[in-house]
Amino acid sequence: MKQPDLGKKIVELRLAKGLTQEELVTKCNISVRTIQRIECGEVAPRSYTIKTILDALDYDLDKINESHERNFVDSLSDWFRNVMLIDIDTSKPSTFLIRQLNIAWIFGICYFILGFLEAAAELYRYKELEMIFSNYAYVILKISVLISALIFQRGFILIGGIFKNYLLKIVSVILIGFNVLLIGYDIASIFYESLEREFVLFAAALSFGVIGIIYGVSLSRLKASLGMAAQYAAILLIIAACFFLTVILSFIGMIIIIPVELLEIILIFKTIEVIKSKETSMAS
Repeated sequence: MKQPDLGKKIVELRLAKGLTQEELVTKCNISVRTIQRIECGEVAPRSYTIKTILDALDYDLDKINESHERNFVDSLSDWFRNVMLIDIDTSKPSTFLIRQLNIAWIFGICYFILGFLEAAAELYRYKELEMIFSNYAYVILKISVLISALIFQRGFILIGGIFKNYLLKIVSVILIGFNVLLIGYDIASIFYESLEREFVLFAAALSFGVIGIIYGVSLSRLKASLGMAAQYAAILLIIAACFFLTVILSFIGMIIIIPVELLEIILIFKTIEVIKSKETSMAS
């Protein structure tokens, strides 16, 4: 644990024991000035000094380290949940919600357009066993696709929160993780030829098939709020997912995904309309 957190922790432990700084000095034989500077976060003590102080306070140094590791993981988790709007308060001002949804559909259009370039690059790479672009252009394309997909799906995490569709929130997060892993592997595979890309593509098709069916079910639950567009998107996505599950007919699934992505963009627009409608009704 680094300063000033270490100093705060020592103060907390000392007060819990009911000790003054002078009494702690007596127990650990360290100067009062050193204790004061450590507790104020002015110095970073050596591990031996930390252990001596903690022993005097009957506290294990390993607990300090475990707490720090846990806090780092928790902070990273909180950052991800905040950025991806997982725990977003949907009672926030409508302007905030609409702004996030506008960002989502803009990146959804980017994802839709980039998807054609990505499909062409993947098809050429699979058929001709070489790149249609340079390696660096391929990496830039893949990263652009990933960023667009993440922000697009971020919109559906928000929609899931707005309409209390928790299945949609969960499957959107899963799809984000799936995209990160798959695109990360695609990028790595151009630098490490030993990676078994065919096997990964086979596994990816099956995985997307399963995720697609669950995602389709979650979209169907939006029918009451967003109309038949949600139902059409759900049906088409489930059909596409079934083709992905066959692996051999995955290319048909990729074709069906095209109208699904357009319908998903429409669903974001419809969500914006619902928010504006509620705001208008409340104002009147």
